[in-house]
Amino acid sequence: MDTASAPGGRILVVEDEASISEPFAEALRRAGFEALVTATAAGALELAAEADPDLVMLDLALPDGDGRDVCRELRRRSDVPIVMLTARGTEMDKIVGLELGADDYVVKPFSAAEVISRIRAVLRRSGGRDGAPEEPIRVGAIEIDPAARIARLGGIELDLSRKEFDLLAELMRHAGQVVTREDLMARVWDVNWFGSTKTLDVHVGWLRRKLGDDPNRPAYIETVRGVGFRFAAPEGDGR
Repeated sequence: MDTASAPGGRILVVEDEASISEPFAEALRRAGFEALVTATAAGALELAAEADPDLVMLDLALPDGDGRDVCRELRRRSDVPIVMLTARGTEMDKIVGLELGADDYVVKPFSAAEVISRIRAVLRRSGGRDGAPEEPIRVGAIEIDPAARIARLGGIELDLSRKEFDLLAELMRHAGQVVTREDLMARVWDVNWFGSTKTLDVHVGWLRRKLGDDPNRPAYIETVRGVGFRFAAPEGDGR
């Protein structure tokens, strides 16, 4: 993808209200991004396939479909970061959006400057860790390659969503140590997250099922009640 003329990256804005999409697209361009705009669910899927955006800003209420269905389809196709945009602002709406695979959630009306700052934060998180590529990490039968974003159990590749992979990687980086709920939400979801961490429990449950891990007798992910989670210590670790 050629983003030489847009150092910030390419943002696909899916919003049917021109009074919102047009000034926001202009704000994105002033901030150094390339902005593509569509008003429909069909246009969103078409442009996402053709233009290979770095991030999709997706309204939930579209004239030809539900943004949540678009989110599901985008997540089925790729790991492109998604920021959901909606007029609703309840915590349950936010949880549903994040559980569908969205990376952040913005409520109308919003400040363009604040949303652009959040877009940059999502792009930083999705772009991987700074510095040299991380070495593969192995604990028991589980091995992850953070650079290639591949996880294997007993040599068989696991089918993980981006959030599931990021959660597993964060736990395995600190194998044998307790990682607090707050730290996991900040590192895997949003450093500015406030409110319920129910989405974390949902993702831990999904991850356990894919690892074949019994929550009552966990081999890998142990719940430390009231604090967070601890991944099994590597062999030879005396903790």
